[in-house]
Amino acid sequence: MKRKKLINWLCLSGIISLVFYILHTSVGAMYYPGYDWMSQAVSDLTAINAPSFMIANGLASVYALFACLNVVLVCIIIQGKGNRALRLGIYLFAVMNWVSAIGYALFPLSDSGYGGTFQDIMHVYVITLLVVMLSIVSLVLIIIGGFKKDRKYKSLGIWAIIALVCMFIGPMGMAIVPKSYFGIVERFSVYSAVVFNAILGMYGFAFFDRIER
Repeated sequence: MKRKKLINWLCLSGIISLVFYILHTSVGAMYYPGYDWMSQAVSDLTAINAPSFMIANGLASVYALFACLNVVLVCIIIQGKGNRALRLGIYLFAVMNWVSAIGYALFPLSDSGYGGTFQDIMHVYVITLLVVMLSIVSLVLIIIGGFKKDRKYKSLGIWAIIALVCMFIGPMGMAIVPKSYFGIVERFSVYSAVVFNAILGMYGFAFFDRIER
């Protein structure tokens, strides 16, 4: 059995990021009296005027730190492995995480829901649009790369398909379900990228070297 290097162990930061994201949504909701997770967006918890801002924003910042660390490490590990489409997909997924971490930190919602200020416009129509587009393109490339030639990375391609389907459930569900269930379908989109990041970390920790042998 090949001995794990430090960089492989550090990829467990992907799992840690998932834990902190769950804490940010669950603990944050405890500090937001009247918060209804079934109808409200996750970003309401980190709105500047939200009673949960301090705790939720703090936990979200820790999540973003570990998420970005994880994808950078995976980018390093994947060099020279797999195929071009797979590597490019992972690189773009890393860019998406950095855009998300920096963009949402610079432009949190000014009010729960939508306040209509400049930072709300940036949050919803610029940062979110960039994050969604980068997520979709990166996952599509990983799917293509996962099913190419010898299909060594087929399992990662399957995980990417699941993440992409969940990502589309969000906007499709928002257009179909009543507003009272907005929060439920929105979480499909939000958690799809967060969970896939953790899965990439597991591949960086346990599977990439094994697949290449």
